[in-house]
Amino acid sequence: MLCLKSFNEAYLFEPEELEAKDEIFNKYKYALAYIGVDFSQEDVQEALLYCVDGFEDALRATIAYWYWLEEHSRPFYPNSCLIQAISECWDSRYWNDCYLDNPNFKSSCEIFWEEAGKAWGTDFRNQFIADVNSDDKGFEYVMFCNEKTISLAVAKRLGWERLKDYAL
Repeated sequence: MLCLKSFNEAYLFEPEELEAKDEIFNKYKYALAYIGVDFSQEDVQEALLYCVDGFEDALRATIAYWYWLEEHSRPFYPNSCLIQAISECWDSRYWNDCYLDNPNFKSSCEIFWEEAGKAWGTDFRNQFIADVNSDDKGFEYVMFCNEKTISLAVAKRLGWERLKDYAL
């Protein structure tokens, strides 16, 4: 999946600034993608990159507004909503932390981590899987404690038993 650094091809920003914004962005990007925000749109990228104040508030407000519109069966225009939330500095007073508990808002890495806990038990999973993550280019991988790494797609194809053998 995307990171803000991937939008910043010209390297106009300080690495520390992008790192901080990217950390916030990573928390909400799967929810924003699910509700329809198209990160490939240049105006969306610019709005995200050039937001100076209230970045997290704007992301939260967009997601909270989507929930409200869904509840009232009203149309939602995700890109324009996000851009407006950023440009008008919407606050997140209607935000509820449980909004991110929506299973549709989880990354495939989070889903795999949870499924591994169900298939193997959390103790075994925690003992043998070091990380399930993605890099800045979207490559998703499983890193085992034995220092082996495998792509998430291959790990899913192997199945739980064969993957367990690989982890051991």
